[in-house]
Amino acid sequence: MPLIKDKLFYKIKRLTGRAIGDFNLIEDGDHIAVAVSGGKDSYTLFHMLEILRRRAPVSFRLTLINIDPGYPGYRKELIEEYARAHGFSCRMVCTNCAAIIEQKRTPGSSHCSFCARLRRGVLYTQAEKEGCNKIALGHHLDDFIETLLLNQFYTGTLAAMSPKLLADNKQHTVIRPLVYVEEADIACFSSRNHFPVIGCSCPMCGEEDLQRTRIKALLGQLSRENPGIKQSLISALGRVEPRHLMDKRLKTF
Repeated sequence: MPLIKDKLFYKIKRLTGRAIGDFNLIEDGDHIAVAVSGGKDSYTLFHMLEILRRRAPVSFRLTLINIDPGYPGYRKELIEEYARAHGFSCRMVCTNCAAIIEQKRTPGSSHCSFCARLRRGVLYTQAEKEGCNKIALGHHLDDFIETLLLNQFYTGTLAAMSPKLLADNKQHTVIRPLVYVEEADIACFSSRNHFPVIGCSCPMCGEEDLQRTRIKALLGQLSRENPGIKQSLISALGRVEPRHLMDKRLKTF
């Protein structure tokens, strides 16, 4: 089934293209590994990148990569079937992350953080095998501003995400083309197009990240009072005034 090309489709396409242009996310000759988890964000990401690729002024390639974390019930075959039906090939990488976490995780440490580090390492390795120089992730506007507030409230740092940065392995560039797209729009777009969304099947899913849940609730409340608050927060990330901060690494007092 082709994508429904309504106002929402063109809005997401426009915002994705704007982010690519604003932050120089894609350049001529790029080979981009698109991380596909089976969630609404990653389906939206690879569709938008493929649509933009067809008419882009530069030449680049996409390779879809799925990392199976190894939890029972993870229905990766739905991702592979969907990709094939829409003319994409997807590298399905099986891992034993679930068993490693069970054996190696320190009691009291974050299950989700450990799992994310393991999967990220596998993604970098597979991207290298595929000859990719960039890795595209599906983080959206809400992820950026939630991370900003989480860091301020709970870790005492003024930091969020970057739309483009050198990966931990110093070999790949990580890009986040959905930085300007709100999660609600992605959820609606996914629902309208009947994406076969699947969960990670982790037994801890939804139980650990209570801080992010509280931040989401706070943003929801503030957005009802001021509908422009998310746009204000994402704009703030691009309008830093070091002179009005107190980091001694940025200036001499």
